[in-house]
Amino acid sequence: MSISNGNVQTLEAPLIPKRREKLIDVPVLGEKRILLAAPRGYCAGVDRAVIAVEKALERFGAPVYVRKQIVHNIHVVKELESRGVIFVDEVSEVPESSTIVFSAHGVSPMVVAEAADRGLNAIDATCPLVTKVHREAVRFSGQDYHILLIGHAGHEEVEGTMGHAPDHTTLVNNPDEADIITVPDTENLIWLSQTTLSVDETMETVRRLRLRFPHLSDPPSDDICYATQNRQVAIKKIAPECDLVIVVGSPNSSNSVRLVEVALEYGAKASYRVDYASEIKQEWLEGVSTIGLTSGASVPEVLVDHTLADLADAGYTQVKEIKTAEEDLQFSLPKELRKDSSGNVDQSLLGGRKGS
Repeated sequence: MSISNGNVQTLEAPLIPKRREKLIDVPVLGEKRILLAAPRGYCAGVDRAVIAVEKALERFGAPVYVRKQIVHNIHVVKELESRGVIFVDEVSEVPESSTIVFSAHGVSPMVVAEAADRGLNAIDATCPLVTKVHREAVRFSGQDYHILLIGHAGHEEVEGTMGHAPDHTTLVNNPDEADIITVPDTENLIWLSQTTLSVDETMETVRRLRLRFPHLSDPPSDDICYATQNRQVAIKKIAPECDLVIVVGSPNSSNSVRLVEVALEYGAKASYRVDYASEIKQEWLEGVSTIGLTSGASVPEVLVDHTLADLADAGYTQVKEIKTAEEDLQFSLPKELRKDSSGNVDQSLLGGRKGS
């Protein structure tokens, strides 16, 4: 059951798997402690997208359809499914005249057109920072630039961005690919990026691209989102002190996977990603005195709370939060949801949910 919190419902559903046996408190050299990275968890774009689906349920009733996962987190998806959300891969799976929400990762113009053709009530929950990249793709392709899009093939965000300029975009998956890609024009080039990448790897890709294409232009502003960067900075801060870093996040969450990589690159002796605290293995804790803990940008804080509780059973009761940035950004909800059923502007729908 969800818990009411004012005008929205929080994701406190009883869907979190419990550990069969508690973790054991085994003595180690040194004092057991947890360095809790901050910022962590929900970013403004994820918060906006999840609230958009909740509000669509309230306004239009179940079922509400969502193309792809609204955000890349298994707990969020399961909780919303329990409340009447149906997740689909393609618009063609949605019955005509139904309500559909486009995920935070964005879609191509072709998907928007298909939804219109089927008479769907479409709500666009694309993160505004992703929308910014879409606009850049349209703008620069219109100026006859060829775009080198740094990102991961198959990711919904990449597919959506490429769909805005399909004839003017070449995907670059990693730094090694920068050494071998071919482009139709070596003079009029600009790079853009997926918003959830490793900052360091992205800049290395750009460096290697520029060695081959000296005329490569930079975007007017950084495409990697503030939340991705902030979570990576926080983990860089604590990683050198950590015997183990645990990242709470799902395997299809690009920014969560990157946090594991960043932790190892910056000195953590070991790092693992888990969806739930129950996935933490006793052997990971052997000889571990300092644990670093963080979560990806689509992870509700309740999952971190469960992780702290399980680790406390193993003796990790001393928790110190290491904060490297303050986040207070909020995005307005999609325009389709800013008015109530009577057509009046609903002031409660103009911001995000803080502290979730």
